[in-house]
Order: sequence, then structure tokens, then C-alpha cells
Amino acid sequence: MLDKKLLDILACPKCKGDLEYDEKRDILICKKDNIYYEVKNNIPILLIDKAKPLDEK
Repeated sequence: MLDKKLLDILACPKCKGDLEYDEKRDILICKKDNIYYEVKNNIPILLIDKAKPLDEK
């Protein structure tokens, strides 16, 4: 689970928009771009080339 303070400052690296944390799937979702970023070992992988289409998960 990610820290609330960290979630408050994270932004999508692609569009700079808000990210929504899905605790159950442990991913960060950008609804504007319809993509998600994985979280591994409590570390968000916020690299644009590692983003995956939201419909894939």
C-alpha cells in the first residue's frame, strides 16, 4: 500500500494529470490517458514506456 502523502503528490508523467490508486490491483491509473502504471515493492513505476493500456488489466 502506498503512503497517502505520496499519492497526493504523484502525477501521470505523460499528461501531468491525477493518478488514482487501485489498492486491490496495486496499480496507479490515469483515466485521462486510459493507462496504468504498476507498483512493485511499494515503488510506483512511473515511466511512460512502462505504462500499459487500462483495458489490459
